[in-house]
Amino acid sequence: MRTLATRTARAALGLCLTAAACGQSQPNLSGQGGAGGGSDGSGGESATSSGDTTSSSSSGSGTASSSSSSGGTTSSSSSGVDTTSSSSSGTGPDDTPVENASADCEVAALPEASALPKVSKLPDPFTKLDGTSVSTKAEWHCRRQEIRKQAEKYIYGEKPTPDVVTGTVTENKISVHVEAQGKKIDFSADIVLPSKGEAPFPAIINVGGKGGFGGITLGESRILDQGVAVIYYNHNEIGREGTAEQSRGKPNPGKFYDIYGGDHSAGLLMAWAWGASRILDVIQASGGDIIDPTGIGVTGCSRNGKGAFAIGVFDDRIALTIPHETSTAGVPAYRIADVLGKERTDHNYFGLNWLSNNFEPFVFKNNASNAVKLPIDTHALIAMMAPRGLLVLENPHQAQMGAPAGHTATAAGAAVYKALGVEKNVSYHSKVAETAHCSYKNEYTDVLAKSIARFLKHEGEAPGEFVVGSGGSLSMADWVDWQAPTLE
Repeated sequence: MRTLATRTARAALGLCLTAAACGQSQPNLSGQGGAGGGSDGSGGESATSSGDTTSSSSSGSGTASSSSSSGGTTSSSSSGVDTTSSSSSGTGPDDTPVENASADCEVAALPEASALPKVSKLPDPFTKLDGTSVSTKAEWHCRRQEIRKQAEKYIYGEKPTPDVVTGTVTENKISVHVEAQGKKIDFSADIVLPSKGEAPFPAIINVGGKGGFGGITLGESRILDQGVAVIYYNHNEIGREGTAEQSRGKPNPGKFYDIYGGDHSAGLLMAWAWGASRILDVIQASGGDIIDPTGIGVTGCSRNGKGAFAIGVFDDRIALTIPHETSTAGVPAYRIADVLGKERTDHNYFGLNWLSNNFEPFVFKNNASNAVKLPIDTHALIAMMAPRGLLVLENPHQAQMGAPAGHTATAAGAAVYKALGVEKNVSYHSKVAETAHCSYKNEYTDVLAKSIARFLKHEGEAPGEFVVGSGGSLSMADWVDWQAPTLE
């Protein structure tokens, strides 16, 4: 009933996030592979603010009108669950979401960066590549594929589809085996299950390990107490960060690049997103005996939050994305980050290989922002996630985190949620007293619990809260000059 209710709600929007709803082929059950398409740079120092905070809350977005899934699977149970999956774009079981629900949409060839015009404000997410505007909810299905292709070409790099994914799910580990281009890799993710309740459990993927900087900033016990498992994903095994001097322009290391080559267009964030999708392939193929594939969330803070954001953007099987204090290359709009100047695009491009080499034409250079040539910005990536759950957690006390740019992007992206009739599915919170970067803020507790209940446990109502701290917002009129249409 839980899955059916989710499916029905999405169908009512004219959206398709499952294979059956998208009219896509049934999975190949043969199991045969088919080819298919510390501190970080964002948050070192602690900057405190003594100013009072103000909040604005609404049941909606707070913005204004101006303003490949895993393929066929076979499974057998042993001590864990053995799975075999052949990935092909846009296929999956009827009752579970697919990696890219819009994979059936054809997108015209995109222009090279040199041919793109300058757009100083956030581009209209409702304007299609042919210049016409989205007029129905059903049309958003293919518009989001256009945005996805733009994001791959200009920002993140390509997210390739592997030939074969196999793995096992046990009570403490997910093991993943991937084959592509005649090469093979193996990796795993640790699982911590709640001590109470019965399987299958919903789960949150934490981008990072169990301890140190990679630890889950939302608090492991806080998640487990809500009956939700924690999956610890060692993303650096998939795409490894080097020092700034060793990174840009050099081949990327990591298991993703062991398969696809160190010069693949995917930056680290896309490589991390690819690895998380392979974990989801195995969970989905396992039959859901231990982890519920319809109740998966993702979180991370700072650089790991950038990864969590990318994972949520590029996999429709993520029911709830919780990016925490991401700074530029995460939630904050690139255009606005360059204007604010606290952490510009040049820092997050040349500092580490988070973004694709394809992003270089848009980097701040010669005291000028080139992000104005991006045909999209992060608000459009947020819009891509609709109608799935999104909870953005920010900290305006840390200026380099770019909370005003994050709030503006979230509010503008939420205009799409509102147009689709799901405005409560996106929430934002930055009104916090605690100043430390990546610390848990008690003010997050209520909206976090409500979001987990709604999107991972399929209980209660979506919170739809926008609570903004002092100094954490900008005038929407300065950055948005389009009207959200009324979609039929």
